[in-house]
Amino acid sequence: FKSVTIVEIPKNNGLAVEKKITMSTVDIKDDSRGSPVQKAKIEISLNKTENFDKLMAAAVAEEIDIKDNEDPN
Repeated sequence: FKSVTIVEIPKNNGLAVEKKITMSTVDIKDDSRGSPVQKAKIEISLNKTENFDKLMAAAVAEEIDIKDNEDPN
């Protein structure tokens, strides 16, 4: 469930909201068995929040400020 964990990061930081979650199974060829094996598949669609651009601009400005204040030695 790594994909679910990855989705939680932008959601928890106010950058995204869930749009749609789809779960299904897909057939994957298993070379060791020679026959297809069913695997779970999850698709998670996100939308940007209304304040996404403002939050990203603030993060970029903070990063620039940090780089400007770094010691060159």
